[in-house]
Amino acid sequence: MRSLLCLATSLLVILWGCKQQRDATVARDACSLISKQEIESVQNAPVKEAKSSEHLDGTFRVSQCLYTAAEFSKSVSLALIQPDQKQRGARTPKDFWKEKFDPYENEEPQTKTRNEKEEGPAPKKIVGLGDEAYWVANRFGGILYVLKADTFISIGIGGTDDEETKLNKSKVLAEKALERL
Repeated sequence: MRSLLCLATSLLVILWGCKQQRDATVARDACSLISKQEIESVQNAPVKEAKSSEHLDGTFRVSQCLYTAAEFSKSVSLALIQPDQKQRGARTPKDFWKEKFDPYENEEPQTKTRNEKEEGPAPKKIVGLGDEAYWVANRFGGILYVLKADTFISIGIGGTDDEETKLNKSKVLAEKALERL
């Protein structure tokens, strides 16, 4: 009887510990997804600090990390967008993703139009990264958005590299972040 009681108590402790650990991994800090050393390696520039911030907007939990490079223009920003656990049943990051990117899922690259300057170029689908990924070009290069389950990340890389190089660097960093999600 005593061994059965010990076994039951042990199982309860293990299950409670697993629940606590699972709950803790749900709310992640963006700075925990990519190390300063990994940013330095990709950007070929020393990183002075990784500054974390977080906000809840009533629907999503947004954790951001700004990796400030010694040469500020080479800084990197990473955002992690997750469901707000206090708003169960509300719109999810995956819902938001579908609204923003589903219209571009089967779109072929287009030539530039006059309206592109006002609206910006259409997102470019990136194959083989996360569940889905898109590159959204801007005048600074662009931002890579990557969906994994019901969470997505965005990565913006500074510097003087061309758009294709920034996209490739963003992919490398996204792969590292996805390994830790």
